[in-house]
Parts: sequence; C-alpha cells; structure tokens
Amino acid sequence: MKILLLDKNHPLITQQLLEKNFILEEDFTSSYDEVCAKIQNYDGVIIRSRIPLDANFLEKGKNLKFIARVGAGMENIDIPVAEKLGIQLINSPEGNRDSVAEHVVGMLLILMNRLFIASQEVKNGIWLREENRGDELLGKTVGLIGYGNMGKATAKRLSGFGCEVIFHDILPNLSDEFATQVSLEELKEKAEVLSLHIPLTAETHYLIDEKFISEMKNDFYFVNTARGKNIETKYLVEALKSGKVKGACLDVLEYEKSSFENLEVDNEDLSYLLNSEKAIVTPHIAGWTHQSKEKLAQVIVDKIIASFC
Repeated sequence: MKILLLDKNHPLITQQLLEKNFILEEDFTSSYDEVCAKIQNYDGVIIRSRIPLDANFLEKGKNLKFIARVGAGMENIDIPVAEKLGIQLINSPEGNRDSVAEHVVGMLLILMNRLFIASQEVKNGIWLREENRGDELLGKTVGLIGYGNMGKATAKRLSGFGCEVIFHDILPNLSDEFATQVSLEELKEKAEVLSLHIPLTAETHYLIDEKFISEMKNDFYFVNTARGKNIETKYLVEALKSGKVKGACLDVLEYEKSSFENLEVDNEDLSYLLNSEKAIVTPHIAGWTHQSKEKLAQVIVDKIIASFC
C-alpha cells in the first residue's frame, strides 16, 4: 500500500510502517490543489490538520482505503462522504487523553489559586496575600460534557482531588468509579466547574451559548480543551464580566485557523480574554506533550497495521 504523509509527526510512524513494507511519501508543503492533483495515486493518507479533506478531495482520491488522523478530532474530514466512498477513518484519541486531562487540572489549579498572577506580582516586587486567596477544588462538583477518552481521563484526575464528578454524554450507561452520568438538566443544576470534552459537529457547534450559560444554576468555572467553536465567545465574555463565569481556562479559541496553527480573528472579545485576570489562554497545546506525540503516533500505526497487514 502506498501512503501519503501530509504533516510532520513522530518518526516512529515512518519507521514502523516501512518495516511492514508500506510505501511512504512525505509532502509537508504542497498546497491543497497540488495534493488533490495526485491523491489518486495513494491507498492511504496520514494527516493532522494542515489540509481539509473535503468532498472534492475525497472524490479525487479514487484509490483511498483509509484516512488516519494523528489526533482525536475529525472535523477537517467530510465524514459522510468518506463513509459513502468506503474509506476507513482512523484517529488516535487514546494517545493524548492523559495530556489533556493533566492540562485541565493544571489550568484549574493555576486559575483558582491565582498562581500565575501571584508569581508575576512577587517578581515585580508586589507582595499581596489576601488579594491572592485561592479557591479549592476539594468538594467542588465538576460537570463534564462528553465522556470519551478525554472525559474519562479528566474525571479520573479530578476525582482524586475530592471532586464530585458528573457528566453528560449522548451514549447511555457510561458511569464508572470516577464519574456519574446525569441528564444535561441535572448537570446545569449541580456543576460548579464545567469542562468540555466533545468533538465539533453540527450539534455541538455553539453548544455553550447565552441560553446554556443562563441555565447554569451556580456561578461556575469554565474549561475548554475541546474545540473553540463549541462555545460562542461573546457570551462567555459577557458572563465573565458579570461574574456568572468565575473564570475561564481556554486551550482552544473560536478564532483559531482550521489548521490550529494561529489565530485568524482579532476583536474586542478576544482582547478581553487575553488581558483578563479571569482567563487563562493556551495555544491549543492540551494534547501536546512529548509523551503524547509518541503515543498518538503509536496508536495510529497499531490501527493501520491491524487493519491492513
């Protein structure tokens, strides 16, 4: 089988697939149109986010048997068209679930205990204790939306902090020792921390909007390590200003490019988030550890070999 690699990933992908006699070609620079012009020559493609695999791309890939995304989200692939064409879709959420879970906990601890703010103040000769009094995770009810790989790994960590972890998911009967499944209404009633662990789909686009926020009974901390467009940012900013949202931990932003490599919009809402002490913003790195880079790649290789060797 001949495979096209469109993004740089851990070298173990190349090493292990070559050992299994796959033919590999790397192309990290060609444009969308240039790749479309040659995609019919390949049986498989391995991607991250550089190029969208839309209907036009997939229909030109007449010999494609699989698409493997090194990561969890699949929104840059036209899934219905791929399925119609019989192209197998492979991803690797198992590879960075631990990284995402640790990032969630880290951001919450930094935000709730004002660690970055207090550290910067001391470095600038400012010594404030009462003003930097923290808020404990212990005893908080954490509501997760989505209970796949990321949600479960996050629940495991937060349950260890003495949190009551509840979650809502479209699939039934997912409760385990770390978290209890509840209706969306019960989650809105109880949660003091809200964390998203969902893909970006038509149903989850702007899931967190003005109405959702208003239906949360408690003032709450908000965490998003999923996709930026899961929340309508202008209403998050309004809620931060009013105090309904006590603080926001954002690893993803509505204003990211589809490649996740930078921001494509600059506006007042973004400016507020970047300058507010009530928000922590990181550049889409929750799943981006040294360990996850290797694990993501290994999961992809294992799945390709299991299906095509």
